[in-house]
Amino acid sequence: MEMTSLWTSIWVGVREFIAQPLREAREEQLRHLHSDEGGKLDGQTMVMLVSVAVLLTLQDYYVSNGSSPIEGPIRRWLEACFVYFPALRYDDHAELSRLGYWSIGNFALYVAIPATVVLGIFRQPLSQFGLKLRGWHQNWWVYLAFYLLLLPAVVLASQWQSFQSKYPFYHIHHGEIPGPRFYVWELLYAVQFVSLEFFFRGYMIQAGRKRLGPYVIFVMTIPYCMIHFGKPIQETLGAIVAGILLGFMALKTRSIWLGAALHIAVAWTMDGLAVWQK
Repeated sequence: MEMTSLWTSIWVGVREFIAQPLREAREEQLRHLHSDEGGKLDGQTMVMLVSVAVLLTLQDYYVSNGSSPIEGPIRRWLEACFVYFPALRYDDHAELSRLGYWSIGNFALYVAIPATVVLGIFRQPLSQFGLKLRGWHQNWWVYLAFYLLLLPAVVLASQWQSFQSKYPFYHIHHGEIPGPRFYVWELLYAVQFVSLEFFFRGYMIQAGRKRLGPYVIFVMTIPYCMIHFGKPIQETLGAIVAGILLGFMALKTRSIWLGAALHIAVAWTMDGLAVWQK
């Protein structure tokens, strides 16, 4: 009987942990819709959705898969910066400058422009869009549990050829030992994940929260899944699950920091295993 009561208590606690933020988001949505403001067109949600479509289009055409007139100058500027650091003065076939441009481009599109929209158009502080510092570490154990659950799948995936051909983004040949530029890239990679979390779990979730309620999680998950197109299908399908879970936690905590830390930890683990396999 005691064991049954324990499992019942655990189940009730887990159910309430999940239900509470969804219920609160739904209640906030209903209050907003029944208010005078809610009866009008929601300019904030419309601006957010249109800007997301535009920024993701620019990201795909000019940062990830296309070419931009500013790419060449930025890459040359990056190479000129590397000269100031003796450890980085070697030829890596422009891998770091190529990926550095990608990281800078993502930061501009995922953080700089949305932050300008939040401050200049929405007239709200960035702390309300996931960048708050107070209480950022709450529910840390949930993110740790996510990482431990993902770890076996990442270890398994690292043995697949499709995985090894994709990761790390900084190209390393079989038998090659990573140089200092590889580790600079990993730091830029981490910055890129902070940018990603702000865009999807900060900007999208918080801008659409009042109008869309808990459904904003699933609206956000659609483009988040789509940016993974071209990667191994297992990762793309996993992005749907990750998008929902991280969106839920962002809605619950109103913070992106631990989500970014989880993303970075998984990415660094993936890259480390891929390098080890090679």
